[in-house]
Amino acid sequence: MDKIRVPRLGMGRPRRRPDSVCADKAYSNRVIRSYLRRRGIRHVIPEKSDTKSARLRRGSRGGRPAHFDKIRYKARNTVERAINKIKQFRAVATRYDKRGYVFLGTVTAAALLIWLRS
Repeated sequence: MDKIRVPRLGMGRPRRRPDSVCADKAYSNRVIRSYLRRRGIRHVIPEKSDTKSARLRRGSRGGRPAHFDKIRYKARNTVERAINKIKQFRAVATRYDKRGYVFLGTVTAAALLIWLRS
């Protein structure tokens, strides 16, 4: 009789990776971009102006410019502004709630208040 492997629940973190990552210019460096590329994660990170000028100064040896999707980067801005609105609530910003489900309720209440006020 063949043994059936049953996954054990609650043992470690799930092995998952995001489909894509959006970040600002602070995370625009070769190490981060190559790490994301190696793991097969699409990324939208704008290129720093000094990096761009150094690449252009090197000419054909400078390499290709990094891919940048302006539409997806604008969506990142929308999400970031929503998170900043939620952080205006003191209990969310300081994380008084120790348990995850209580904190989720606090964030939900804050989001409802923001939605009702708008």
